[in-house]
Parts: sequence; structure tokens; C-alpha cells
Amino acid sequence: YHAQPSQGTEQEKMDYALNNKRRVIRLVLQWAALYGDLLQEDEAAMAFLEEFYVSVSDDTRMIAALKEQLPELEKIVKQISEEPKAPQKKHKVLLQLFNTSDDRAQKRQPIRGSDEVLFKVYCIDQTYTTIRVPVSSSVREVISAVADKLGSGEGLIIVKMSSGG
Repeated sequence: YHAQPSQGTEQEKMDYALNNKRRVIRLVLQWAALYGDLLQEDEAAMAFLEEFYVSVSDDTRMIAALKEQLPELEKIVKQISEEPKAPQKKHKVLLQLFNTSDDRAQKRQPIRGSDEVLFKVYCIDQTYTTIRVPVSSSVREVISAVADKLGSGEGLIIVKMSSGG
């Protein structure tokens, strides 16, 4: 945003700076327009937008040509920061069965209902945990085990459940 050429007349340097600032402002406006809902949930993005707005406001005092983009930037920042927070979304959970042993002899054993399988439970916030449940468990029982492990059963959804046999 503050790039300055090292060569050229003062007018050329000023034109270069103005064009760069305008491009960056347009980019930020497009970014905020496309991802406004997601940015609202991200404190760092909101802090950046507010800091960026203050910086552009300060620059309009010295570069009057930037004033034309300031109202649009102000509108986007206010719109995103004033929107009510979205209601708590459901937690999307991905369950993945994985083998705990590569022993070929063990793979040839018949699977009994009392055998247990280990699942990796992936959450939307990019964390995961593991649970151990009997092979004969129903989907409802698996979800219940996940809810117990995560401490909350609200909004749990199985996105995918796979089995190797």
C-alpha cells in the first residue's frame, strides 16, 4: 500500500503511489464484498479492515484523489462490523475409520460384533480427536460417543463414514 518508486520526478512518484493505493483499496473492497460473512467471524480480519480504513482516512488528508473511494470503504467496514453475529452453526464432523495394525494375519480374522474400531473425528475448526466404539455400533451410538468426547452434542452431523471391510 505504501510502495514508493526510487526514481522519477516528484509528480511521477506521487502518481505511482496514488495508483498503487487505489489498486489496494479496490482489492480490499472486493475481498470484503466477497468474504464479508467470513471476515465478520475473524477478529484479525476485522482489526485489519478497521486499521486499513483509518490509514486510508489519514491519507485522504494529503491525497485528495483518494476521497472518492473512502465512502465505499467506510460503508463496507461498517456493514461488516455492525452485522449481527451469525447464530451458532452446526459443527460438521468427519469420521474416518483407520487401522491400528498392519498385521496381515489379524486382517484375516473374522470381525465380531464385540470388536472395537478406532475413529478419528475431525471437526470443522481443523482439530480432531479419537474415539473407540464397538463394530456393531449404530450411527446414533457413534454420534453419542462423539458428543460425550467433545462435551457437546449440539449440531453434530456425520459428513462421511467409511469402513475398510
